[in-house]
Amino acid sequence: MAADEQGTVVPPEHRETARRRFALLVLFAIPGISLASWVTRTPAIRDQLDATTGQMGLVLFGLSIGSMTGVISAATFVRRYGTRRVAAVSMMLMIAGLAVIGLAAFLASAVVAFLGLLLFGLGMGAGEIAVNIDGAEVERLQGRPLLPTLHGTFSLGTVAGALLGIWFTAVDFPVAVHLAGVAGLCATAAVLAVRAVPAGFGQRPPAATRGLRAASRRQWEVWRDSRILLIGVVALAIALAEGAANDWLPLLMVDGHGFDPTSGSLVYTGFVAAMTVGRFCGSVVVRRFGRVAVVRASASLGAVGLATVVFVDNPVVAACAVVVWGLGVSLGFPLAISAAGDGGGDATARVSAVATAGYVAFLVGPPLLGFLGDHVGLRDAMIVVLVLVVCALFAAGATRPPAEDDDGVGHASAGTRTG
Repeated sequence: MAADEQGTVVPPEHRETARRRFALLVLFAIPGISLASWVTRTPAIRDQLDATTGQMGLVLFGLSIGSMTGVISAATFVRRYGTRRVAAVSMMLMIAGLAVIGLAAFLASAVVAFLGLLLFGLGMGAGEIAVNIDGAEVERLQGRPLLPTLHGTFSLGTVAGALLGIWFTAVDFPVAVHLAGVAGLCATAAVLAVRAVPAGFGQRPPAATRGLRAASRRQWEVWRDSRILLIGVVALAIALAEGAANDWLPLLMVDGHGFDPTSGSLVYTGFVAAMTVGRFCGSVVVRRFGRVAVVRASASLGAVGLATVVFVDNPVVAACAVVVWGLGVSLGFPLAISAAGDGGGDATARVSAVATAGYVAFLVGPPLLGFLGDHVGLRDAMIVVLVLVVCALFAAGATRPPAEDDDGVGHASAGTRTG
């Protein structure tokens, strides 16, 4: 056995868990860096493709198709091959997609951009499920929360990727070279990190997977529960608000408020930085005020930020409101997942259903906003998002745990693991 700095003997299994935890931190950061790298260059990519807002929405639909395919198929592949192999293949698909997006900008080809985003979404969707499954296991092994930190690391990755994108935008660095360089670095990090993920975890024998059709039916049946339906509204609305910012915020600031591309990317960085702060502080805030109060506050902040961006013409005020928007959407989705896990019965079906509602909104909603924005402008298109976030504010009471203390603060449940 090895010893730590204080001379305490560290069992081998603890060292392996620590290595696995660090690997997961890296595997969560890589998608964040990759996502922000191309999002910050969307104005330049749009210009090189010579695409309208509606055409960009069609290009982004490749991301939606790929991501939903990855999300839906990930669990089946994990059961067949384990989290390590699924994560490894998914990361390589996502990174290859990033390089193809850069190639599309070089070739000025919308078709190639669509294919690049399709690959990117397929890898990101499947990979996110695999690393979350592995993260939940590490959380169980170490006996303390980990998933909120992992998702916070994703947000840190988006900040790093956005800052790099801003700098490259400011110096007019070629998009293709930028994205290819990021892809190369991320591929190296992924290859090194995935080695620390044990092979075979999550893999099940064929006999254990015969009940998939019955499980699918149970997942649809949970929507008959009005509480789950309302929690689904929260997840859908907040995920759409986050996805809309990830896909459209730089262009929204450029086209809707007159920012130059560099400043538009800087505003987006403020959004992801606010999300990062919100996620890392989330556990403390929930313990202090309770889940329902935090979901209501989050939806309120998101609504205020969105309304200001849509209806106030002052660019400085709008940029500040983006930070409020980011804080508002940082916790709503993970807390909705946590709420779905409360109570007896088939918690897995409830969590899966609510998560799917959120992912559909996050991945499919933003391209549809692009089509709407092509007719009414991106600022006015965001009114749809604002209305749904207001609905989430009124639905927040459904996230109350089934059993509460006298002071109204709910007990923590296993569902709080999802961050």
